[in-house]
Amino acid sequence: MPFTRISLLEGKSPEYLRAVSDSLHQAMVEAFNVPADDRFQAIHQHRPNELIFDRNYFGGPRSDDFILFAITTGKPRDTATKKAFYKRLVALLGKAPGIRPEDIMIIVSTSSRDEWSFGNGDTQMLESV
Repeated sequence: MPFTRISLLEGKSPEYLRAVSDSLHQAMVEAFNVPADDRFQAIHQHRPNELIFDRNYFGGPRSDDFILFAITTGKPRDTATKKAFYKRLVALLGKAPGIRPEDIMIIVSTSSRDEWSFGNGDTQMLESV
């Protein structure tokens, strides 16, 4: 049930964006306990003056290939699970599409089950408990 906003500078090919999406989803399934059919992502490409980031703060130096994953999830994960997910995502993105670890920022935010409707105005996550 996570929803991820992926933000990066504009100009990447459709194949690059697909590789980002696929690597994220694979890491979610393998290390974040997400079902294989649970895939919700929005990719936002920004002009250089629309994605502002410090090139050296906590973990740089960052390049123009900087990418931000803002993940909202309705199910909390423990610290060990999140750390394993971060490492897995960075490893997969390093392979495809070839993003350096310094250029990857991940933020996980948790919401409650009643803050999600997957359609029809229903609260499916409350009803499936």
